[in-house]
Amino acid sequence: MKITRRTALATLAVTAFAVPAAAQGTYPDKPIRMIIAFAAGGPTDVVGRLLAPRVSEILGQQVVVENKPGATGNIGTAMVADAKPDGYTILFSASTMAMAPALYGKTLGYDPVNGLSAIAYVASVPLILLAPMDGAKSTSELIGMLRKDPGKYSYASSGNGGMIHLASYLFATRAGGDALHVPYRGSAPGMVDMMAGRHGFQIDTLQSSKGFIDGKKVRVLGVAADKRLPQLPDVPTIKEATGFDYAINTWYAAYAPAKTPRPIIDRLNAAFNQALKQPDMVKKADELAIELVDSTPEQAKKFYDDQMAFWDPIIKQSGAKPE
Repeated sequence: MKITRRTALATLAVTAFAVPAAAQGTYPDKPIRMIIAFAAGGPTDVVGRLLAPRVSEILGQQVVVENKPGATGNIGTAMVADAKPDGYTILFSASTMAMAPALYGKTLGYDPVNGLSAIAYVASVPLILLAPMDGAKSTSELIGMLRKDPGKYSYASSGNGGMIHLASYLFATRAGGDALHVPYRGSAPGMVDMMAGRHGFQIDTLQSSKGFIDGKKVRVLGVAADKRLPQLPDVPTIKEATGFDYAINTWYAAYAPAKTPRPIIDRLNAAFNQALKQPDMVKKADELAIELVDSTPEQAKKFYDDQMAFWDPIIKQSGAKPE
């Protein structure tokens, strides 16, 4: 067959469009970096590392975890927002991501609304209310203490402006009391001081505090959820004990840079959702009181937007500032 100049140009044009489509169709064909925006060993890291090998197996490519902590997760988040939108750099982050816009404002370093594409909202963990063994014996007793002597009692947190800080502030405010915030670099040091009686209460996850609970070093007063936890069946919800609504979860989600092609987002979403259903993952999550969530990218995006809207006025009212 005679190949004319016009035929050759047409063939080149078709090939130019076909190559990206073919490359996208074979995604992934190399390892994927999953940036965890918090330190190794923390709750976000634990959940991310539970998921990474399972997602790797499903995708047929290694998901390499890299911890990039700092600035309440903003350093790792900004890194992914600035990455090439090809699906080979993704973010695994936590609930503080929805708090960062109100805390940091224009110094955030990335566009919190349009800078990332949601992949999946994967898990949530209800918070629990803890007290020292020689302190309050119930949620109602603790509230009475906070109301009777405003500012006398303190609470520990894992850092200024984080979920534990703001959840504790919200609890004291809704209870009609007042307490002093004392931030630490991580929840464990604060827990140690609370056990020693230096703080009136601490809000944390069962995952982080289970060892202290099992060792009878702290008392669990209530669960910040709509229903009791199977792992703590005798512990009432805070609403049961007090009558006011207080259901606060810390949560985890995966994101890609904005403008990542939708077929890649869908491939990642399917992989995360499939990983969440694996029996060993379900078993491990049950042990740690982690609620696994099957979601679409649209549901993950809406959840993130709703969380930003929920925390914005609370952060402004609290006067919290980033560390």
